[in-house]
Amino acid sequence: MKQLEVSIMGQSYILACPDGGEAVLTAAVRQVDREMCTIRDAGRVKARERIAVLAALNLAYSLIEHRTMDGHAAPAQITESAPVLAPSTPLITIDVDSLVRRIDAALGDQDHTST
Repeated sequence: MKQLEVSIMGQSYILACPDGGEAVLTAAVRQVDREMCTIRDAGRVKARERIAVLAALNLAYSLIEHRTMDGHAAPAQITESAPVLAPSTPLITIDVDSLVRRIDAALGDQDHTST
């Protein structure tokens, strides 16, 4: 397992990355950074935690919309008990619980007060 130092919205993070997964993780970081910076630059939301939640929702919405348009699932089929976001290629894996733990760990040392 490698470690990559990345920057998201101007803040550095050290993330664990499986060997050979650097390009995918780097692309994911760029996408998250772009989404968070877009929300921040719109000027209505200031708190980093809220920006992160909105970015996560926007990205999840886009992913679900993409999967729906590809005929993988109808929006009504998307429930907690029936995940439809299984990867369509072996290059993409989504482990939501792991992502939530990483976000919680990264935000754990920060002040969670909103502005």
